[in-house]
Amino acid sequence: MKNIFLFLTLLVLSVSANAQQNQKQQDSTKTEKLDEVLVKAVRVNATSPITHSNVTKKQLAKRNLGQDIPILLNYLPSVVTTSDAGAGVGYTGIRVRGIDAQSTNVTINGIPYNDAESLGTFWVDLGDFASSIENLQLQRGVGTSTNGSGAFGASINVLTDAVSKESNGEISNSFGSFNTRKHTVKFSTGLLNDHIEIAGRLSNITSDGYIDRAETDLKSYYLQGSYVDDNTLIKAITFGGKEVTYQAWNGIDAQTLEDDRTFNPSGMYTDADGNTRFHDEEVDNYSQDHYQLHWNQRYSNNWSTNISFNYTHGKGYFEQYKEDEDFADYDLTPLEIGGETVNTTDLIRRRWLDNDFYVLNATANYKNDKVNLTFGSSYNFYDGDHYGEIIWAEFASDSQIRDRYYEGNGKKTDLSMFTKATYRLNDKVSLYGDLQLRLVGYETSGLTSDRIPFNIDENYSFFNPKAGITYKLNTKNNLYFSYARANREPNRKDFENNANVKPEQLNDFELGWRHNTDKFRLYVNGYYMLYNEQLVLTGQIDNVGSAIRTNSGDSYRLGLEVDAAIAITDKFSLQPNFTISSNKNKQTFESVNGELVDLGKTSISFSPELIAANAFVFQPKEGFQISILSKFVGEQFMGNTEHADSKLDSYLVNDFNITHEWKPKSIFKSVVFSGLINNIFNEKYVSNGYFGSFDYDDSSSSTGTTTGYYAGFYPQATTNFLLGVTLKF
Repeated sequence: MKNIFLFLTLLVLSVSANAQQNQKQQDSTKTEKLDEVLVKAVRVNATSPITHSNVTKKQLAKRNLGQDIPILLNYLPSVVTTSDAGAGVGYTGIRVRGIDAQSTNVTINGIPYNDAESLGTFWVDLGDFASSIENLQLQRGVGTSTNGSGAFGASINVLTDAVSKESNGEISNSFGSFNTRKHTVKFSTGLLNDHIEIAGRLSNITSDGYIDRAETDLKSYYLQGSYVDDNTLIKAITFGGKEVTYQAWNGIDAQTLEDDRTFNPSGMYTDADGNTRFHDEEVDNYSQDHYQLHWNQRYSNNWSTNISFNYTHGKGYFEQYKEDEDFADYDLTPLEIGGETVNTTDLIRRRWLDNDFYVLNATANYKNDKVNLTFGSSYNFYDGDHYGEIIWAEFASDSQIRDRYYEGNGKKTDLSMFTKATYRLNDKVSLYGDLQLRLVGYETSGLTSDRIPFNIDENYSFFNPKAGITYKLNTKNNLYFSYARANREPNRKDFENNANVKPEQLNDFELGWRHNTDKFRLYVNGYYMLYNEQLVLTGQIDNVGSAIRTNSGDSYRLGLEVDAAIAITDKFSLQPNFTISSNKNKQTFESVNGELVDLGKTSISFSPELIAANAFVFQPKEGFQISILSKFVGEQFMGNTEHADSKLDSYLVNDFNITHEWKPKSIFKSVVFSGLINNIFNEKYVSNGYFGSFDYDDSSSSTGTTTGYYAGFYPQATTNFLLGVTLKF
């Protein structure tokens, strides 16, 4: 690793020294347009009747000091983020309008990133990926048709680094609380002979975490080779990473939260002498590598096409120390020792994933003064093995090391075809239409991790129409309305928990007003999301920390989003946003003390009624900026029964961010100093948790059964800081 860092550092210096000799001028506008073709099929423009936010490379860079992408998006409208380790490094999560990551579609250069089986996104596998992002778009609601798993309330479309016409390089280092460190080296050769660019990045992020032993070690890379001329862009991209993260998904109970909020029960066991100890390797260890090839072609001012190929390979495991495990659960034979039967043992197990993911995308775009038409298709194939090993046991019975106590396989195909168009009816009115047909097949075999036969063979056909209208009042104001239909299949865990689980449907209505002037921007959007069989989070988690979901019948999300930017003076600005919403299951049933109780209308889990954020920005001169960032999240329930023990309190967190760019006269193009103080008022808050119930025998109860409840919490870090410096060549 150190040798690679040294090599890239020397390459950066070499590229910088020869920059002037190796470069020629090129029409940058054409290059930029060709880069944007990569995501054109899944993006919308500023006047589209789709609710969205755009984030640029420059905006990401101000706080890009090691925290994961969800944390960097924390201040966007309707967004709530959380971190297992408490400080934004490692496993992190994002919810938009109360909608979890399993229902949020993510694409990278138009290639689906969601795991095909779990439907989740694991940014921890791509440490420091923010350093290779050119821009991204967060669409709220169903949004436009996209590739891969359907967007069921939000989508994140990422475009990686654009082709640079000039050679450049940078070395970035940051450090901070909890021994957090980030080291990044980037380079670009610029356009060699006006046509070819090679660019890359190598990163390492480590952190001890706010939570005890929640260490993270993230190694990642990004490399692209590009060929470009006036009408052609060909990009070969590879990126990936390896993460080793100590588990922190167990959370803590309410009393521990009060007494010792950083306590981590993961890996805890009792040794032969009765002492409490922690397994050193209670970790998640996973590698993921992506290979993309993109060919963008412009045939005229009207026609352009894109063809993309992708192959992703992921492999890794998580390791656990387990006490007093039954032999039968691991297909082990009982032992006779000293005349006694032994059928339990302490052991260390690993549960493995080994998967391959293939993608082919093809799109074409036609546009003129009246029409912007895009049509295309995407085909995905996933093949994933699941298996478990015992690597140590106190009593190994007749097992051998690396014996697999369960094996299973999942295969998934996903074919989608779409046509979308924007038609400018006149100077005032634009019409938008979008039709998508999606065909999904999912087949499993073998056993689950609990050694239960798991054989699913399901096929789905989804038709997802969308339509909208934008009315231009004047140069500063426009109104829009849209309707979108979405369908989405269950994930692997949904099937494991309920073989009869149903796909979910959504009708999304959006009505908005956009006002733009040089000094004032105001976006107001109302939404009504009407669900049938929405797969809501129950509040419970399984034995590997994954959220459990269930169909909820009829439900809805009704909300108002306001997003503004106000230039008070040339140096001061405000950027407030807030969301007020009502998120309800229309009818909820719960088993209480052995009887089924109709609770009527209840709040959907993890859906606060108020989310607000603000950035107070002071920029006294170019290259120097100070920001106070505030985030408020209202109270929310971790389950769907509104039980008092499932409530997460509201919280208000404030961060301080400062950046200063110094441009010396020699050696460096610039030196950027960055600082971030998170949670400056030391708020002790919880952003996530879990909740469930259990029945136990009780002779004093009229039914002979009493219901008990449990809750777990994921505390977030108190005041902490990150400081960084970036040397640009």
